[in-house]
Amino acid sequence: MGITEEGLAGIFYEMIKTASTSIPVDVYDGLKKAYERETNQGAKKQLEAILQDIEIACSKKVPICQDTGTPYFFIEMGEDFPIRAKIYKAASEALRKVTKEGYLRPNAVDPFYKKNSGDNTGRYIPWMHFDLVEGDDLKVWFMTKGGGSEFPSTLIMSEPIEGFDKLKRGVIDTIVKFGPLPCPPLIIGISIAAGGDIAMTLAKKSLLRPIGERNSDPNLAKMELDLLNEINKLELGPHGFGGQLTALDVKVDYAYRHPASFAIGIVTSCWATRRSSAIIHSDGSWELTSKHVLYNGTGCTIVR
Repeated sequence: MGITEEGLAGIFYEMIKTASTSIPVDVYDGLKKAYERETNQGAKKQLEAILQDIEIACSKKVPICQDTGTPYFFIEMGEDFPIRAKIYKAASEALRKVTKEGYLRPNAVDPFYKKNSGDNTGRYIPWMHFDLVEGDDLKVWFMTKGGGSEFPSTLIMSEPIEGFDKLKRGVIDTIVKFGPLPCPPLIIGISIAAGGDIAMTLAKKSLLRPIGERNSDPNLAKMELDLLNEINKLELGPHGFGGQLTALDVKVDYAYRHPASFAIGIVTSCWATRRSSAIIHSDGSWELTSKHVLYNGTGCTIVR
């Protein structure tokens, strides 16, 4: 039969609803392990409350956080995917339906006229980033990102000779400066690029990578672990109550830069890292490629 606009909207609807009400397995496992090894009682109580929140959300199919975020789509579009011009419209329709049903809070506000659209759509929202690839499939990553986790986003335009020193200082300074505002424990995305727009996009895109997945480049993998250790030495802890874990993970990416530029993008994700991914085939079939916790009657232990 082939993919249709209505079918595509239905797939986006399922992805958005899943991301809003069910945490990814890698995030859940990271939080659970943090709870099990935490010795600071204040931090342990915060992690316990977070895990209870996740269980309530997945059992009752309600949003994990009251701030259901801004919708972002990162898309790898096959050059032969049949309805490319309908993708944005389908995503917007899905957002309107999900919002109407209460799985998302209306968060799209006109900055000049201060009017809320009421359905999480508006000028350039949902935000979509496209990469054109070979084939006829559509690979989609959805992320909804709350205002608190977005606030610490930092761009540093460095002189190349100081770039890596400024990167390390900039990451630590950012986490210290904003403290509990982005709702730690965090995932931190970092990127180096020629321009600020590239650096910030790649930093945000890196938040889609599962916790524990290291960069394939050994030097970048080492940088991720070194920064993760330095951040956790701060002992800011869950929601700023102290403790061993301030960050669940650090992700580093890069693009080639201009000889005279060294742009550093730093983006954080809160403990409620809500994302989903899927592959959509041109015949209309699709699979959810991300794994999420589901409720089995006694707890969030089933995954799909």
